[in-house]
Order: sequence, then structure tokens, then C-alpha cells
Amino acid sequence: QVQVTESGGGSAQAGVSLRLSCEISGDTLSHYCLGWFRLAPGPVREGVASIDQSGFTRYQDFLKGRFTISKHNAKNTLYLQMNNLQPEDNSMYYCSASNTLGGGCDSNWGGTWYSGQGKQVTVSD
Repeated sequence: QVQVTESGGGSAQAGVSLRLSCEISGDTLSHYCLGWFRLAPGPVREGVASIDQSGFTRYQDFLKGRFTISKHNAKNTLYLQMNNLQPEDNSMYYCSASNTLGGGCDSNWGGTWYSGQGKQVTVSD
């Protein structure tokens, strides 16, 4: 089982950028789909972005191209670059990993995900 530790985030005004980082350890990352989730009203956890073993990325439509997920394989680190932040982006963000045995990411965000403690992102007008 992997261990996940997030860093970054914080507070920002609308229109500004922030970056989240995540260190992942404990298993072979080539087996894992990696992703970022956030809490939506409910509360429910909703997928934000994912990246599979080949580097294929997937984003929620509501992001409208403002966020970018990336990873540094040698550093076992995942990133989420968040640009042009808006008040609706206020949430707790979770770095997560799902062991898909190298088979890519589920298009419906399914599977078993191992997540960190989360990082709060607060955006003010």
C-alpha cells in the first residue's frame, strides 16, 4: 500500500495561481493511476484530474483548462498546478493513488484510492 503526503495549497485571491505537490512512497508507481480529488457539497469527494502510467491525463470539464496535473517519476511526486483560481475552487484537495496494475485510469474515477490527509485551498474574491 502506498503512502501519500500532500504539500502546498493555502490561501489566494481570485485569479492567482497555486500549486499542490504530493510525495508518494511504498510501492511501484508504475502500477498506479494518480489523481487529485476535492470535496464537493454533500460532502462528496469528486475527481479533479488524473494521470496514468503512460502520462495520459484526464480532467473534469468544470475546470475549463485552468488546472494541470503532472508527475515527476524519478522523484515519485505528483503536482497540481491551479491557475486563475476562483471562489468555487475553495475546497480540501486530496492526492490519491489507485493500483490499476498498469492498466490506466478508470474513466469514472472508480477503483480503490489511497489518499493523503488533504490540503485546504481557500480563494477569496
